[in-house]
Amino acid sequence: MVKHIVAFQLTGTKEERLDVARRFKAALEKLPDEIEVLQSIEVGLNENPDEDWDVVLTAVVPTMADVRTYAVHPAHVAAAGLLAGHKKTRACVDYEF
Repeated sequence: MVKHIVAFQLTGTKEERLDVARRFKAALEKLPDEIEVLQSIEVGLNENPDEDWDVVLTAVVPTMADVRTYAVHPAHVAAAGLLAGHKKTRACVDYEF
């Protein structure tokens, strides 16, 4: 199994970032029903005002190759599109467990 962990910093006011983050979270949480290789996904919105990151997600897929399958799936691409114009930076770690 592979854990795919991604964190995002967004641009805009606090309210704009929260709005985008909530819509992104809702879209991502629908993906296990749409992407066969996606075993699970957990999405968290930062509640700590002392930290700079806005959203983190942890997805689980069977293999490292399935990370790519998930990444290019049209439902994932559409969800990621919600960040267009709002993504400041992204950090990612994929590891087998």
